[in-house]
Amino acid sequence: MESNLRSRPAPSASSAERAGGETATHPDPRRAIAELVSRHGPVTATVLADLLGVTPAAVRRHLDSLAADGLVTFREPVGVGPRGRGRPARGFVLTGAGQDRFRADVACDSRDDLAAGALRFLDRTAGRDAVAAFARERADALRQRLGPAVDAAGPGLAERTRALAGALDDAGYAASTRPAATGTQICQGQCPVHRIAADFPELCEAETAAFASVLGAPVQRLSTLAGGAHVCTTHVSGAGGNPAGPARSGRTMR
Repeated sequence: MESNLRSRPAPSASSAERAGGETATHPDPRRAIAELVSRHGPVTATVLADLLGVTPAAVRRHLDSLAADGLVTFREPVGVGPRGRGRPARGFVLTGAGQDRFRADVACDSRDDLAAGALRFLDRTAGRDAVAAFARERADALRQRLGPAVDAAGPGLAERTRALAGALDDAGYAASTRPAATGTQICQGQCPVHRIAADFPELCEAETAAFASVLGAPVQRLSTLAGGAHVCTTHVSGAGGNPAGPARSGRTMR
């Protein structure tokens, strides 16, 4: 990374761990910032700087560059508490183009095309019920992959929710947890099928059902990347008590 991104000392071991191991040295600073925006957005330049151990000014220069390329945009204000005078802090999120540019290596364009073509063929020849059955089978495979990590967290719903987000994050979904008034939200900044799911929402519905099955609790899908949101958001009622700040297992952000 440029020398101006080394103008602050690297974060301590504990803060580096909370940020997922990021340090002040990055071979691709734009990607490092974009990945954090994907995981934690809407997120301010100040929070990004703290996570990376660099100056806010350095982060803003890269955010301006990403915005000029149409890869990030911002929402304001960020937070719900009262603010002092001055312009509200800008919370950055990835655009649709940014999702495609920086999404995790959980899929590629050729696989997207193949999967979309296969689902369209299935829809034409066997009907929508067959598409839904395929979506449930895919979600069941995901449930089996995520289940052991969640079960290892014990019976507590808050712990299981953080473990689920952590397992999703490890699988490339850029997942985090955020406290809500009546529970916890699991936010996924990446999805391997978000473009396909725009035409086949059964994929999102089956995934949501798989989350409920893994957690052993009802959940509600509030937004999806396929629907145009900047993250997929799943609300887990009653899973409160999450700590503030990014955490390794289902990184938690306010």
